[in-house]
Amino acid sequence: MAAMGTVRACAPPAAAASSTRDTAPAPQRMNPMKSSKSGRVLVIGGTGRVGGSTAAALSKLRPDLSILAGGRNREKGESFAAKLGEQSEFVQVDTRSASMLEKALQGRYSVMQRNTLLLIYPVAPDVCVDLVVHTAGPFQRAEECTVLQAAISTKAPYIDVCDDLNYSWRAKGFHEQAKTAGVPAITTAGICPGVSNVMAAELVRAARSENGEPERLRFFYYTAGTGGAGPTILTTSFLLLGEDVIAYNKGEEIKLKPYSGSLSIDFGKGVRKKNVYLLNLPEVKSAFKILGVPTVSARLGTAPSGIGECRFGNPRAGMDSFCAVDTWHTCLDAILNLRDISLRFSLITSHLGPIQEFLRDKNNVQKLVESVDPLVRAVDGIAGEHVSMRVDLDCSNGQNTIRLFTHKKLFVSVGFATAAFALTVLEGNTQPGVWFPEEPEGIPMEARELLLERASEGTSNFVMNKPSWMVETDPKEVGLGLYV
Repeated sequence: MAAMGTVRACAPPAAAASSTRDTAPAPQRMNPMKSSKSGRVLVIGGTGRVGGSTAAALSKLRPDLSILAGGRNREKGESFAAKLGEQSEFVQVDTRSASMLEKALQGRYSVMQRNTLLLIYPVAPDVCVDLVVHTAGPFQRAEECTVLQAAISTKAPYIDVCDDLNYSWRAKGFHEQAKTAGVPAITTAGICPGVSNVMAAELVRAARSENGEPERLRFFYYTAGTGGAGPTILTTSFLLLGEDVIAYNKGEEIKLKPYSGSLSIDFGKGVRKKNVYLLNLPEVKSAFKILGVPTVSARLGTAPSGIGECRFGNPRAGMDSFCAVDTWHTCLDAILNLRDISLRFSLITSHLGPIQEFLRDKNNVQKLVESVDPLVRAVDGIAGEHVSMRVDLDCSNGQNTIRLFTHKKLFVSVGFATAAFALTVLEGNTQPGVWFPEEPEGIPMEARELLLERASEGTSNFVMNKPSWMVETDPKEVGLGLYV
């Protein structure tokens, strides 16, 4: 097991150790870095794209917070902590090690400073970290909720940016344990899922307050390129293509093929119409179960578009991610150019079903990611980083309302979205237990407006509870020859 350590940005020099013996100086006790009033947040995966963006957003929204960036790469972590500011530190931690996780959450880690070992003692006897934010994906195919379990055992509040259906409900399975331990926790607390769930919950609440009965809820997502996605998120993208889509139609669960059911959706100014496709996303089931809407689905799309191009997108940070290709044949065209001969052969001799089986194997997907990553990065340089979310609600009375969220920089937006959830928990709004964003015990109705305000920092288009025609870019006839 690798040793655990931290580096504190701009930490003051250590005091000289006094000793009457001719031996090495004993470890010194260091006073707590911050009082519990200011708060200490550990971001697991803090040196990655999602975690780093979250740490940066937290520092901007709450400069008084002490940010602990948790990761495995010491060199990268120390550099990031130094750039983030004097309130930040790097904590070396591996999510595969329960003992490392618990020590990090309890504040039992060491700092090497000028060749002197300093021991940092817990801020409080029960909760040493005021919040842990889990951004270290991919969550697909993960069999254990190690970070959540460590948070419960150390009584540390918790959120994650899980974008996997199975993982999110596995986390929900720890609800009673978290409730008994007095630990508030929210799963799928990123941008989409996460902010999109809250947008949907507000649409449903508003409709029912006006005596409307929700009948159909649809999530639509778009991103330009990958938004700068790294290999981890690209892995998540391919893994999603290996999963059947779970959706709901008039109260019945249905299974559909991934990347089917194409629709052309207008995302309003700055994005306009884009093709989107069905994928297996966790907000569909949570919205169906919690919000009680009988028909629910989610679709994603990306750019650039066109036959012969393989495009990979990620509006699902942290792993909020997806891979979009025009057809399976287009994806196969890209696979034909892979360097790995054995990998190439296995896919050439397959068709849709076998390819989907292939993508269910994490090892196969990692090889695939290594091969296409240069292509993806090249496309990113052309496509840009826009992200847009549109949530549509149709009611029995014929009323249609939408919420729209567009940002020019995906990973900036992801950071503020996750930070908004983190601050909601830090401010004491979340009850003990494991919750989805739609649940009022996780995000109370009175806290939703502030969460969305924080998450929408820097958006180019943010529309709440409007008819779809009011945000779409094509003129529509409203009667008597009038167009809007």
